[in-house]
Amino acid sequence: MGRTAGPGHAYRRCPRVAALAKKALSIRPRQVTGADAQPRPGALIGGRQGASRSGQSGAIDWLATLLRGRPKRASELLRKPRSHRPSELWVLVVDASASTCRHGALSQAKGLLGTVLQQAYQQRARVAVLQATGMQAQWPFQGQKSSAAMLAWVNELGAGGGTPLIEGLVQTGEWLVQRQRSKPGEQQRVLVITDGRLREWSPVAPLSCPAVLVDIESGPIRLGRAQVLAEQLGAEYRHIEELRSTP
Repeated sequence: MGRTAGPGHAYRRCPRVAALAKKALSIRPRQVTGADAQPRPGALIGGRQGASRSGQSGAIDWLATLLRGRPKRASELLRKPRSHRPSELWVLVVDASASTCRHGALSQAKGLLGTVLQQAYQQRARVAVLQATGMQAQWPFQGQKSSAAMLAWVNELGAGGGTPLIEGLVQTGEWLVQRQRSKPGEQQRVLVITDGRLREWSPVAPLSCPAVLVDIESGPIRLGRAQVLAEQLGAEYRHIEELRSTP
């Protein structure tokens, strides 16, 4: 039986798109401080599942401890090794308004999305997707593992209607705050894909986690509004044309 392809398989032939996807998601998550902070993982001692010896501050592994005999002092307590990788969530905010049909902008966005979903599948990151198209922003996915259903969504993604992107970004910010309360140890990153062709809008609040905005505006006449939006969101700004300079 042949091997089943993971999400994003159809986009692997474009190494430049893969390079930009890697750049877009390479920003380091902000460190959580205070009561919600998690200890930094130690060096791995062989194997793929983390350290083989117990940590100094993990939960006590009573089964392993008692199998060695009744402990007489604290140093004989065995503790469960901490996970070597915290859980991750990638939030993809996709502008699919009518203006993205111009000059192949949406096609480039779909190529990038397919590659990002493939990387999420490989890294076991959860994915949330907000689609800004038509009259209002919608959530096709909210925190699931990358799957064939997401790839099907990318393949069927079309553009049209208005640009409810600002509304979608406000929703994203509110959803992230709620998510962070319920999952304080989760590392979150946001990828916004837009051509920035928006009418005047009220300034939006910065996102509460690291973010990258990829500008897909193309053609001879450009408004350049995506860079302004990135500054308001506190996001790193990249243009899809960076692909051309990627080896």
